[in-house]
Amino acid sequence: MSAAPPAWGVQYTLSLPSEDAARAAAAELSGMGHRLTAVRVHDHFRFVPSSFWYGKPSMDPELEGWWQVFSLAVYSGYERMALEPFFRSERIRVAHVARAHAGFQQGYSEGHAATLEGVFPRDGLVHEQAGADVALPSPLPKDPVRPPAGPPWKCIEVGEPTAVVQAVVAVAERMYGSAEDAPDAVGWLLDEEFAFGEPYGSTGEFLGDLADAVAHQGTCTDTTVEAVPFLMELICDDSVAPGSRLVLLGDLLRLAASGPAVEVSLADRITALGGGWEEPAAEYLTRRAIGSELPRLLSRWENESDAVRFALAALTALCGSRDQRALSRLAALPTPAGSSRADVVSLVAALLSDDREGLVTALDGLASWSPRVAEKAASPNVDLQSLGLAILPGLVLEDVASGTVAEPDLP
Repeated sequence: MSAAPPAWGVQYTLSLPSEDAARAAAAELSGMGHRLTAVRVHDHFRFVPSSFWYGKPSMDPELEGWWQVFSLAVYSGYERMALEPFFRSERIRVAHVARAHAGFQQGYSEGHAATLEGVFPRDGLVHEQAGADVALPSPLPKDPVRPPAGPPWKCIEVGEPTAVVQAVVAVAERMYGSAEDAPDAVGWLLDEEFAFGEPYGSTGEFLGDLADAVAHQGTCTDTTVEAVPFLMELICDDSVAPGSRLVLLGDLLRLAASGPAVEVSLADRITALGGGWEEPAAEYLTRRAIGSELPRLLSRWENESDAVRFALAALTALCGSRDQRALSRLAALPTPAGSSRADVVSLVAALLSDDREGLVTALDGLASWSPRVAEKAASPNVDLQSLGLAILPGLVLEDVASGTVAEPDLP
């Protein structure tokens, strides 16, 4: 007989505007069956002489004077993956508790319950229920059934890594001449150390390095803005394999959505702090740079595959363009009714036409089968336009990935 899976733990962190609000939220979490719940002033360890953080400046000065709740919930009897749909509903419920007390859920971490309990700091402990587990429903909830996908896109080859690297370097040489004249995100391609380095084993590895150079871990900077013309040149250059150009177009989709994605993730925090949202300059300038080059991409519409056209229509929506040609062309793509693609196309169409009612309908349809969308949409503080923009790249790239054929890894 196989051993029972180890108990799994989740530690939730909430930020509240006062000690009273934090204690009230902690009491609610304890009532939900959480095993350990502590209440501490924000940046508590900055005031503890024995702590490494003692006397150091706050990492989050906006929360000066706020209080935090740390609460450990334990779940037993199931493997971690079986618990995911229930965990999603728990995250939504805990976020609701924070909002109800004028705060926000700041984050959560997971691990084996025994490990998390052993390292849980007990400073400010207000509730302890030894051995307590959160009651689980029986049967456990399951993810909703996903609609059938749209018809497969025509396969697009990404190209052999050596050929793709050579094509990308050739574009960089044509645009900049040398590493000294290239943006920081491009200069490494023209460096002698790169030229004589180890060859890439796969095209995906190389394109991943390029994406990270443009926006490290997906974060836009001044370097990202400077690199946008280079990415556009690659996408328009027929010497770059079609599948690789589609991957690069996906990078632009994610970059264009980076501002709305941050806004959605911080919606509860922004509301709790009483401030409005101001998009960071790098995100705004990156999207504007992409938008300024967009006509060049759209001029290639007739020569592109349907998968690229789908991505181009989404990029047009992300850049805030109300391009009626893109809207009419979108309708010509293979999109059977009742498919998951139909819901994504409805979202793109609503964004392209600035159709608020259509946006609500599209988001409702997506949330009915995409747990990721449903969780993001659960907060009443999330702006629906920003939500649509934030989720669009992931939905589009998931769909077009079925038409991209990767080359086999080299031995």
